[in-house]
Amino acid sequence: MLVDAEHAFDPAYSKALGVDIENLIVCQPDNGEMALEIADRMCRSGAIDLICIDSVSALTPRAEIEGEIGMQQMGLQARLMSQALRKMSGNASKAGCTLMFLNQIRYKIGVFYGNPEVTSGGIALKFFASVRLEIRHIGKIKSAKGDEDIGVKVRVRVQKSKVSRPYKQAEFEIMFGEGVSKLGCILDCAELMEVVAKKGSWYSYKDIRLGQGREKALQYLRENPTVCDEIEKVVRAMIPEGTRHMAMLAFGQSSSQPEEEEVYDD
Repeated sequence: MLVDAEHAFDPAYSKALGVDIENLIVCQPDNGEMALEIADRMCRSGAIDLICIDSVSALTPRAEIEGEIGMQQMGLQARLMSQALRKMSGNASKAGCTLMFLNQIRYKIGVFYGNPEVTSGGIALKFFASVRLEIRHIGKIKSAKGDEDIGVKVRVRVQKSKVSRPYKQAEFEIMFGEGVSKLGCILDCAELMEVVAKKGSWYSYKDIRLGQGREKALQYLRENPTVCDEIEKVVRAMIPEGTRHMAMLAFGQSSSQPEEEEVYDD
């Protein structure tokens, strides 16, 4: 279910990106109270597995909508989020429903030291959230001719996690009109797990040369789906082992088997 508080959902473009429109429930509420109440009721029904609220910044309190533009409304959105989350967190846990809140970055005024960035909606969401992901744009992807932007590079960092080790980060590509680049993810994982070898600017898989440079390698995988599927199967089979290997590297340990501890009798 999508709670579209921004009223910006485009079914045609979402379908092109791979969203299952037929099984998606879209709600466009009039105010923040209505949005959170609908999300809570659908959560308690047990019929929904995932509810996405887009976005917290667009959850406008009813008093702000009914008031005049320019009227001072102090802390309405923060109080709304705090009250709603106290109720929704328990209901979501009992119903087995995942709540996903999208948010935006704002800047504090008059901050000379420290990070001026802050997310809207108060701090209640930071405390109630089990996982917080920071998504940032780090670059653009040019076409083969270099005259057009065809996508963006994105870095995701785990700012908070109650279910795993935090502060991990990953990078991937989002292609315009396509969504997250599957081929790019396959190639990056294959290179990280040494399934695909990179010597200089050349990519190779076993005795097959994929191409010189990342774009040529992606083009080869796009034109040869059999090779791409084979690489994907190898990568998927190595994911648990690769995850453990990268965790050991992060902690400064070797990938060899740990020695057995000596057992002493009392």
